[in-house]
Amino acid sequence: MDVIHYPEDPRPPGWRSPVLALGNFDGLHRGHVKIIERIQRGAGERGGMSVVLTFDPHPPRIVRPDKAPPLLMTKAQKIEALGRAGVQGVAVVRFTREMSQWEPDVFVRHVLVEWLRVAEVWVGADFLFGRDRTGNFTVLRALGAQYGFRVEKIDPIRYKDFVVSSTRIRRLLAEGRVDEAAALLGHHYAIEGTVVEGNKRGREIGFPTANLATDNELVPPNGVYATAITIDGQVLPSVTNIGQRPTFGDNLATTIEAHVMGLSMDLYGRKVRLAFVQRLRDERKFPDLEALQEQISADVRRATRLFDRLSV
Repeated sequence: MDVIHYPEDPRPPGWRSPVLALGNFDGLHRGHVKIIERIQRGAGERGGMSVVLTFDPHPPRIVRPDKAPPLLMTKAQKIEALGRAGVQGVAVVRFTREMSQWEPDVFVRHVLVEWLRVAEVWVGADFLFGRDRTGNFTVLRALGAQYGFRVEKIDPIRYKDFVVSSTRIRRLLAEGRVDEAAALLGHHYAIEGTVVEGNKRGREIGFPTANLATDNELVPPNGVYATAITIDGQVLPSVTNIGQRPTFGDNLATTIEAHVMGLSMDLYGRKVRLAFVQRLRDERKFPDLEALQEQISADVRRATRLFDRLSV
């Protein structure tokens, strides 16, 4: 999969008749998957390329940084996920303050026409672009007619009673409702990072943990979660505590500690992926280490029953 950046990279010569999905694609949820399936079908019909155009940084970081949401994915995670989804090319527009002042016509002319020479563009029904977000689907379709490319939209995707959106998924994750977020995503929410050395308290009480340092912005709130950890391509069941470890009372920094069930190997320095399956309970302070050990044992038993049902 080719990845190019605007404005520094030229359009690759092999990008014939790009059929483009235009948006932010944070989280790559069920709605995003629908639009990707549509451009893949369109590219097949035209003999062209399926391409996703996205922005870096996320435009709200530039136009209203005080209200910019935490992102579900890093840029690298998003590009990797798009590749797994079968997209043939990714075009990343480096979003700047100057670009935020472009009128819709300027963006279409510079990026879609002169840079990518698109044949077809698909957007979500609520996609807005250009100065003060004055560009919408109707504006884009008129500009497409002017410049000679087709414009279509995907209507909102619903899952049960809810419209699927990155905003709703972020809200669910911020509330610890990771299983509900997974239903809208179409996959478990996951963070990635490196296992770093902790104070080995988990090992001392019989439950060694892998402490994760991550660049992901959105981490579920403090609590205990049933999780699935991926190490060197192997998915293993785990129980993860996010919080300040109040029973020990000596660490105010928030930590992400995963106890990998049935595994005792040294993971320091390893890159891992941690997917959140279900929230088990709130983090709380226990009167002594024995009470904490009993609760962790109960957490592991509960997670084991859950994973037996899910075949993790």
